[in-house]
Amino acid sequence: MKIHSLDVYIVDLPTIRPHHLAMHTIVTQTIVIACMKSEDDLEGWGEVATIGGASYSEESPEAIKCNIEKYIKPLIIGKNPINFDALTHMIGIHVKGNYFAKALVESAMVDLVAKTRNIPSYELFGGQCHTSLPVAWTLASGDTEKDIEEAQHCLETKRHNIFKLKIGKGNPKKNVAHVIKIKEAVGEAGSVRVDINQAWDEVTSLYCIEALENGGVDLIEQPLVRWDNEGMSKLSSRFKVPIMADESLGTIQEAYQIAKHGAADVFALKVPKAGGLTATKKVAAIAEASGIPMYGGTMIESSLGTAICAQLYSTIPEITFGTELFGPLLFKDNVTANQIEYGNFEIKIPQGPGFGMEIDKEKIKHYSRDM
Repeated sequence: MKIHSLDVYIVDLPTIRPHHLAMHTIVTQTIVIACMKSEDDLEGWGEVATIGGASYSEESPEAIKCNIEKYIKPLIIGKNPINFDALTHMIGIHVKGNYFAKALVESAMVDLVAKTRNIPSYELFGGQCHTSLPVAWTLASGDTEKDIEEAQHCLETKRHNIFKLKIGKGNPKKNVAHVIKIKEAVGEAGSVRVDINQAWDEVTSLYCIEALENGGVDLIEQPLVRWDNEGMSKLSSRFKVPIMADESLGTIQEAYQIAKHGAADVFALKVPKAGGLTATKKVAAIAEASGIPMYGGTMIESSLGTAICAQLYSTIPEITFGTELFGPLLFKDNVTANQIEYGNFEIKIPQGPGFGMEIDKEKIKHYSRDM
């Protein structure tokens, strides 16, 4: 089998409500999708998502598409995708950085290979440890009473019992008070966590994390700027509440440095930031070897990208802090004919050949744009 073609699409999907982060507010989420075809016309599909163009990562959707088409695609046309690990390594030699682009191409290769063998993609990564995983939901109205009402509805319907609040934007003390009120209302029925998206300095973090810890919050995600491992190490050693690395954690080299210097208590895994599925498994291995618990993160992917992440996370024995794979629930529409299933506070791991998702090509055509 050889790779015959590779097409890349930029797709803009509307969301059901604004999703606030420190660096951007999402009302339309951009995903990048790849379709890889073999010589016998079998298709493998991949996806990565970005946030706010280039506001979250150095790679914009436009750059991902352009760099794949100009620099990566010529390297792999005519090659056998069954050797996806070797091809990913070869791409890394010729193309520096561009981890989202590499992850997109690798995921399409993995889907294609798994489909040729008529197996789920997770069988290519050691097999399944979980058939479902806990999944968090982000409370984002900004109104305390509305967020409490939404959290209680999620608990009653058994949709979510893990709640995250994005508090990197606005007055830190007011945001902390907002979170603590929600935790008081939720009580022991749910886990309440916060994500600062790098927005605090060390002084702000000292005051706010102490208040959040005393208020019963379970996890603090990336309070400091991504390069400040020294500051993250100070916070991790000072507080009992776990500090999680997200933006500071991508490549296997970054994972090693964070583990070595104690710059986080928890690793947020994200397939695009690591550079692909294979690299993410290596990051997970570093965490396991270092005694660092893991969390299955999201870039707010659609149903396809969520299935990619879910299948990989299902091969990791210990995902202690659950996952954040709520992406499909945030979109008004999706790019697959079948949908991700949620229930009993968990996401169900998709089954079937490849990533287990049937692509709706008309939806991709409808929502895609040139650049």
